[in-house]
Amino acid sequence: MSLRQRVALVTGGTRGLGKGIATALGREGARLAIAYRSNKAAAQNTLRQLQAEGIECFAIEADVTDPPKVNFLMEAVAERYARLDILINNVGEFRWSLLAESSLEEWNEILSSNLLSALYVSKAALPAMRRQRWGRIINLGAVGAERAFGQAKISAYAAAKAAVVAFSRSLAIEEAKHGITVNVVNPSNLDEKELTLAEARRIRDARYPVGRPPTADDVAAAVKFFVSEEADYVTGQVLNVSGGWLL
Repeated sequence: MSLRQRVALVTGGTRGLGKGIATALGREGARLAIAYRSNKAAAQNTLRQLQAEGIECFAIEADVTDPPKVNFLMEAVAERYARLDILINNVGEFRWSLLAESSLEEWNEILSSNLLSALYVSKAALPAMRRQRWGRIINLGAVGAERAFGQAKISAYAAAKAAVVAFSRSLAIEEAKHGITVNVVNPSNLDEKELTLAEARRIRDARYPVGRPPTADDVAAAVKFFVSEEADYVTGQVLNVSGGWLL
């Protein structure tokens, strides 16, 4: 598979899962635009690592929960690359909190980060993708989101991720005639240590039926399929990348 000449925008792409996905796409030849909210040092470090591999990339500071800043982000991508082929909506804040102990502001922050960010950036990306008659939008959900899972202390997060699935499926129907596919990848909990696949395979973790913890590489493999030419007939789908967790 080659993504040469494709342009990919990854939100929240300077650390963790977003960084892993951006790296995987860049290694396939994609030119990268990486959005981050405020951590400029992390962004610069990620750019150095990617550029050391010969990956063409740049970073844009933009809060994707703010529509005017999303517009600025899209203008920056258009100015740099004059096109946009792939959008990875990776931003999604997670917080443990009982509903009775949560403020409305906290609920709105979770919903904005996980759901509205995907809405704003997807909507802003559509004109370019429609002009090209080709586009790939991948939204990051959470394991079980397709069946509207419930769990104590994550009511806002669970509601937002279930909504992401419904939003993605609806958008997939609307945009299919324009050559744009929309799919969801549901990762399981990722270790903040950013394990490599080789490191993860040396660890035993009984929570996962496959016997090891997940990595960003596992999730990136699913993303690479969805954005490929080979997935042209695949849209509105939800893929759990969970090692069998929560089946």
